[in-house]
Amino acid sequence: MTLRESPGSRPDGSRPDGTVTAAAGAAACGTDGRTVTGHPHRRRARRDRRARRDRRAGRAWAELLRLPALFSVPGDALAGTAAAGGSPGPRTLLAIGSSLCLYEAGMALNDWADRDVDAVERPHRPLPSGRIRPSAALTAACALTAAGLALAARAGRPALTVAAPLAATVWAYDLGLKHTPAGPVAMGAARGMDLLLGAAASTGRTSRALPSAALLGTHTVAVTTVSRQEAQGGSPLAPLAALATTALLTRLLTHRSAGPATGRSQTTGHGSTDPRPARNQPGPTDPRPARHQPRQASAELLTAACAAAYAATTARPYVHATLNPSPPLTQRAVGAGIRATIPLQAALTARSRGTAGALLIAALAPLGARFAKKVSVT
Repeated sequence: MTLRESPGSRPDGSRPDGTVTAAAGAAACGTDGRTVTGHPHRRRARRDRRARRDRRAGRAWAELLRLPALFSVPGDALAGTAAAGGSPGPRTLLAIGSSLCLYEAGMALNDWADRDVDAVERPHRPLPSGRIRPSAALTAACALTAAGLALAARAGRPALTVAAPLAATVWAYDLGLKHTPAGPVAMGAARGMDLLLGAAASTGRTSRALPSAALLGTHTVAVTTVSRQEAQGGSPLAPLAALATTALLTRLLTHRSAGPATGRSQTTGHGSTDPRPARNQPGPTDPRPARHQPRQASAELLTAACAAAYAATTARPYVHATLNPSPPLTQRAVGAGIRATIPLQAALTARSRGTAGALLIAALAPLGARFAKKVSVT
């Protein structure tokens, strides 16, 4: 059996009228009939190049926004809710979302404002290296700020009343106060207000959460003071002061419980104490107070454990930075101070009898440490 040409075709597969047979077209384009430009290997190469570009862009934004530091944010709202005597709910979630947006807005704005300084001191950062345009970083900061205020508004007027000055403090810090003596205080105030945001959103009140906000803000002031010399190194006084601050806060956390009293005695009109038990209050022979004792003991034990974790996270890096305040050791101390915010929040929450919230916050610590190995938090 021999092969025959199609009627009217030439040996090369073309017809006298200039058309080409299907077989000839397949032979010219490839054995499978695909065109050269549509070759599967080339399409796969284009997909790989696109995927690599997307990964590089995602990495750049992760560095700009310092994504691992986000694990230190939800604890603010949960600690504020517990300190105010409330329970987490949908408004607490809105407060957490608002905090995350405002925190990331500050990160993007920080690099936009420091892009000229980073070009000299840290040229590998996303903006001076050209991986992200400055206009894109500024646009992200504006959009995240608007989103944070919108979420706070959804949580209620008390939450927006706290979120608005919080956003103003973040912008004032990044655009003017950062390199002034008021910089650490402004950053500490912002962190304290973030805790109050959770209290305002969940309960509508902030007064009872002020002591917890003060403790968290004091820790932030210490860490921010150390961070001011992370690029060039400096005096050992800043990490030494931060170490002393950590010891003081640990002592305050474990010294006195902030939980509400389980029962109150009645007073007469003249201010004298009535020894008789009030109505619906447990009496001397009522076994109900015993139920609160194990719960109180577990809360105190959890508070002590979280406070110990807080001190352990910062102690060694602060000591190393005190003995040798070089840029690498100072940056390591700053990173430890940021990560220590999580066990501090857990201790504040447990101190206010928020056991479940404290456990949830504590679970964020290993996640933050794991992702910090891939993307720096400083």
